[in-house]
Amino acid sequence: MEGERERLIRLCERLGAERKQAEVMAHQLLKRADQVAREREISRSDAMKYLLNVLVYGRRGQVYPGGSGDGVPRENG
Repeated sequence: MEGERERLIRLCERLGAERKQAEVMAHQLLKRADQVAREREISRSDAMKYLLNVLVYGRRGQVYPGGSGDGVPRENG
């Protein structure tokens, strides 16, 4: 079974990144998802969903419209 890191690498490659760049991006997404989850008191899954939305919108040249002010969903308000 393919791991989360490899799936993120493949996603980043599909969005146009070279393999090496995609590996760095996947590492950053994994690390940031943990940070966002802790900072915002949300699940890691919700944090990753938010970051992936930001990534996809950014790839299109758009700003992700979700969240509260900074765009990061919060569990407690």
